[in-house]
Amino acid sequence: MKAAALRAVADSSAVADYKRILQQVLENRPAGTRLRLAEALGKNRSFISQITNPNYSVPIPARHIERIFEICHFLASEKALFMQAYRRAHPHRAPGNSGEMQWRELVLRVPDLRDREKNKQLDELMKDTLQRVLRLIEER
Repeated sequence: MKAAALRAVADSSAVADYKRILQQVLENRPAGTRLRLAEALGKNRSFISQITNPNYSVPIPARHIERIFEICHFLASEKALFMQAYRRAHPHRAPGNSGEMQWRELVLRVPDLRDREKNKQLDELMKDTLQRVLRLIEER
């Protein structure tokens, strides 16, 4: 087997390893955690299924990891195991590697429009705007 093919097998195994850890964490969390995770990441539930299933090779984007830790309430030991497997799978993309963009959280307060549908539209507008800004940043 060629070196690149061996590396791909090793990477795929490590991807499955960190996905198993995430899957186990989610199994021990309250119902609705997957939906909250999808909403927090601005993704649909099928994306969450793909990134939590070890049988799928879809990697978890590094930019989502901190948010996943936060929403899923990872214990320190779970986080350490996850990051060890993630770094094995993606040595050049893992958070904390030099040159990576640092993130900060911004809490935004918006007015209550006293109309459920209008509040929902405002929330979606804010999420969509943020997603567009993040795509611009990623293209740099």
